[in-house]
Amino acid sequence: MFTNSRLTKSVRIALAFGAASTLALAGTVSAQENDDEEEREARSSDRPERIQVVGSRIRTDGLDNATPIDIISTEIATEQGLNTLGELLRTSTIASGSDQLISAYSVGFVTAGGAGAESISMRGLGANRTLVLLNGRRAGPAGTRGQVASFDMNALPVSAVERVEILKDGASSLYGSDAVAGVINIITKRGDEKSINVTASQPFDSGGETFRVNGTWGTAFDRGSYRVVADYNHNTGLKRGDRDHFGCPTRYFFDPTTGERADPIDPRTGEYHCNGSGYGLWNNHMGRFQYDNTGFGFPHLASGGDYGNPFVVSAPDGWYWAGHTKETDGWLDNTSDLHRNQTMIPESIVWSIFQQADYDVTDTMSAFFELMHSQRTTKIDSVRQFWTNNPDLASYIPINTLPGWQDNGAGLAVMPVALTDHYSSETTVDYTRFVAGLEGSIGYWNWEASWQRSLNRGEYEQEIIFADSMVMAHEHLLGLNDCTGVTEYSGRQCTQVNWFTHGHLSGTDLGPGVADFLFGNDKGKTVYKQDTVEGYITGDLFDLPHGTLATAVGVSYQTDEIQDTPGFHTRNGNSWGLSSAGITAGRGTTTAVFAEVQAPLLRDLPLIEALDVTASARHTRVNTYGSGDTYKLSANWTIGNGFRARASRGTSFRAPALFELYLEGQTGFLGQNSDPCINWVESTNEILQANCQAAGVPESYVAGVGGSMTSVTGGGAGVLNAETSTSEGVGLVYTSPENTFAASVDYYDVTIRNQISNVAGGNVLNQCYFSENGFENEPFCRQIDRRTGTEANNFDWGVDEVRGGYLNTSEQRIRGADVVLTYQTETPFGHIRMRLNHMTQIERYFKQFADSVPTQYIGRLGNPKQSGTLNTTLTRDDWRFNWNIQYVSKVSNYHLYTRGNLTTYRDEDVRFIADAPTYLMHSFSVNKTLMDNMDITLGLANAFDKRPPQASPAAVNTAGNTMLFASQYELLGRRAFVNFSYSF
Repeated sequence: MFTNSRLTKSVRIALAFGAASTLALAGTVSAQENDDEEEREARSSDRPERIQVVGSRIRTDGLDNATPIDIISTEIATEQGLNTLGELLRTSTIASGSDQLISAYSVGFVTAGGAGAESISMRGLGANRTLVLLNGRRAGPAGTRGQVASFDMNALPVSAVERVEILKDGASSLYGSDAVAGVINIITKRGDEKSINVTASQPFDSGGETFRVNGTWGTAFDRGSYRVVADYNHNTGLKRGDRDHFGCPTRYFFDPTTGERADPIDPRTGEYHCNGSGYGLWNNHMGRFQYDNTGFGFPHLASGGDYGNPFVVSAPDGWYWAGHTKETDGWLDNTSDLHRNQTMIPESIVWSIFQQADYDVTDTMSAFFELMHSQRTTKIDSVRQFWTNNPDLASYIPINTLPGWQDNGAGLAVMPVALTDHYSSETTVDYTRFVAGLEGSIGYWNWEASWQRSLNRGEYEQEIIFADSMVMAHEHLLGLNDCTGVTEYSGRQCTQVNWFTHGHLSGTDLGPGVADFLFGNDKGKTVYKQDTVEGYITGDLFDLPHGTLATAVGVSYQTDEIQDTPGFHTRNGNSWGLSSAGITAGRGTTTAVFAEVQAPLLRDLPLIEALDVTASARHTRVNTYGSGDTYKLSANWTIGNGFRARASRGTSFRAPALFELYLEGQTGFLGQNSDPCINWVESTNEILQANCQAAGVPESYVAGVGGSMTSVTGGGAGVLNAETSTSEGVGLVYTSPENTFAASVDYYDVTIRNQISNVAGGNVLNQCYFSENGFENEPFCRQIDRRTGTEANNFDWGVDEVRGGYLNTSEQRIRGADVVLTYQTETPFGHIRMRLNHMTQIERYFKQFADSVPTQYIGRLGNPKQSGTLNTTLTRDDWRFNWNIQYVSKVSNYHLYTRGNLTTYRDEDVRFIADAPTYLMHSFSVNKTLMDNMDITLGLANAFDKRPPQASPAAVNTAGNTMLFASQYELLGRRAFVNFSYSF
């Protein structure tokens, strides 16, 4: 059957064995299969059997690739208890050296692709610069919200996957845009297997359980085959209260001399004080007024003495003053059931079905089809603060206006800051992908033509606080309305809010009707459609003195279309405390022609057993931008005595993604202290002085007196140019004569120029007012609207609006080396296989602008210099034992701070923690085959219960005290897993 092109036993075993650099190791195994019919057919063929692997359109024997390719078998997922494709790919060194987008990051943050989405950013260059293929053809984007551009790794069940091929350098000349960092090619299972699998993962601590069941049914007949895979996967999620290290964060300060903890103590618990998001009455002098809801017996805030507030004459019973000394910092009440019930890892339910079929239309032509549909539902529970903070209204309320409160005439005012768990979300993503095509042969030429459509439909529902209700309630508090009307957008009847009660502040009792008045839901919808038509032909042109000149040529036509419609209240700016956003809509078409040639140049010379070169080129035209040309050259040099060298150099071209072009204005807020022109007259920077003066800002503007400035983020349609990049690599491969040991070392160097990045409002301000071009000539200055101070607005010259968004900036560069060592041998105990994948990062930096100081990332949290895996497997009869070690080197952020690891707390020096030691995590499993058709795997992941590193929230983003944005660390703790498979 044509579509199941004959793959020799040695190549099959090698593909499962590891990477292309070690494929030759399969020789010892294939020698034992000398009676295999397929091998006899291959040996008797006039030409060697050829296959196609990622990185080339030309079919070869697959053994000696000119570019480094990592091949990951999904057996790893079973051996290590991995449940998703994203988890499997994060075991590779292309992902371990940089932070990856995991579902936990979408809790409290707006992430690309929306809540629950997971993607892979190869070598940290960005997920939109990593091309994902499914069986050699593009897998369209999936997710929600406006920034959809990458394939969601949750969409395809790992149970449908046979292996993943990873091309670890740029390949835009072959595969088009997005292949800047490399290519991930997911190969699905084929054949006539019929089986059912049940998988469970149970942490030793409750929370984070995963259960999965899937079945596959395949059949092969004379002229074709058919396979269907159905999968159901439920991750129960993890609450912050389920793990101590995600609980309420302590300050995590230490005395620099003694090393003792310097945190204040909470007298209610005797433990170090929790410093999470709190609630109470912030006052305009110092500290916070709180209600003693536990009855601990704190001194009344009007009691006088060291613990009484000197400005308060009287206050209701139960209120005390905290947060004005180190001791009273420990009195602040920042813990509640609301905090403990926050989501850490979202609950996620994914069901999917994958179908695949092929049929031999003739002896030389076959039709193939693929259909995949998945649905993911992700649920997140969260907590937020809210307070009396609205434009043109006083946030602080004089306490003399509150019943039972009186100050001493000093003008004491308070701002009520409350907690609420009305901040949950639910995201549903339906993803469908259909492929149909024909492939065939004409003599020794092979051709393929296909059409692929992916359709992503997502809905995202968010619990919100109505901004119009907040304004109405605030106005009523200030006596500006009688609370008889309805709100403008939400249509809610005004209800009196008791801002200053403990029930309101703690989020436990808002009072009758208040929740219906203040709270609601908003639902948005995202649709992304991608169509790709592609055809190519590959074969031999003619014979050269040392072999055959092979080629591949092809054409491609692709359309992309996005429409993201945020919810009604988001579009109208009626979601209090959250950014507003408009409708993001756009369409783009991409056409391309490409060609590749492979030539054997030299054979059988001293130190040159063989030298082959491959060249490819592509011309791409994008209607939203223009056209560009890319190329790639690579050489494969067999030196002799088991040594082989390879080298490549190529260029890439990435046109702006649709969201980078058409993202509709998303608004946020910046404080006026971001304005460089405040008190510019006393600046020593003459450029700043000249630009602020040219902007019309008077010398008298020495302090920001207005409200916050609006910061707008949007797309760059009509402004953006394409990114370009250069990728270089050189490597050395060794295979021992007995085919038991192999090693490869590959150096890589990638530079991206004219990179597209999201420029924040603060950067726009600095680029304008510090520009040597002058205010009138600097394009960034046209992104700023400033108020013109008048007596009516208190002579406010502050910035009204600053427009950032997607712009072409400067460059990004990465350099490093990949090392692969593989060893296998027969022992009295069985067959042992060991494999080390290691990556050393030499340099990774980003320059936002040409005159910017490069931001270096290597060695920072989430960006270890060294990372890798060591896997050891012992196979004996029907038993297989696996031991896997994942490791990342130490990291530190201390270089970002002027005093290293020192700061001050309450005017005393303290040492904070912003580093992590070398991190190793071990997993063990045992697999047993029973009665030829049953297979069971039992294992321990994170067997020694290695906890994620802890840090000081003042220096590092954390959940509790656990470092965030460092996906290399295990969040769940030790867990047991089991996989049971039954074949029919």
